[in-house]
Formats: sequence, C-alpha cells, structure tokens
Amino acid sequence: MMDNEYEVIFCIVNEGFSDAVMDAARRAGATGGTVVRSRGTANAEAEKLFGITVAPQKEIVIMLVEKGVRNDILHALYSSIGLDTPGQGIAFSLPVDAATGVFKKKKEDQTE
Repeated sequence: MMDNEYEVIFCIVNEGFSDAVMDAARRAGATGGTVVRSRGTANAEAEKLFGITVAPQKEIVIMLVEKGVRNDILHALYSSIGLDTPGQGIAFSLPVDAATGVFKKKKEDQTE
C-alpha cells in the first residue's frame, strides 16, 4: 500500500466531453481515468448566479494522480473545458490517504 502519494481529481462536464477531459489531463501527466455517466440537478437560481445553462446529462471523470502533477492537470482542465467552454466543466481534487493496486512507472520507463 502506498500512502500520501496520490490525489483524486474529479472533473464534471456536460455529456460528450469526457474525451476532451482525458486528452487535456494526459497532456498534463495523467495516465488514465474512469468515466461515470450522471445527471445534473442544479436549479434555475444557480443557473442565474453562475450565468450558465445546466445540461441535465453529465459525465464525471475520476483520475487517481500523483501529487506532483495535480496542479498541472487542474490547470489544463480549467483551460480546455472550464465553465466558459461548451463542456462547462468543473474540477476539484481530494487527498488520498492510501492506495493499493496502483502501478507506478520507474523513472527509466518514463523516458520512453
């Protein structure tokens, strides 16, 4: 088990934008993610407050990433699929206390 080396990033986007999320995240250092289909529940008042239209169908991309690349990935997501884009994405991270079953590349493997 590896402790305190990882963060989990959640990125919630309109349906059909999970590929754009993963493209941006991979360019910034992510190795993969899991897409979960979901449904938004924002009310009209929230739409007025944030100036967005809430599409009911969403996709949540969940990525377990090394702490060292978290900020790069979050910045890439904000730039490519943030609220001001058609994907209207939001992203946030949470610390991971422990992880198991995670393959970590050796430094010599990363140069390939």
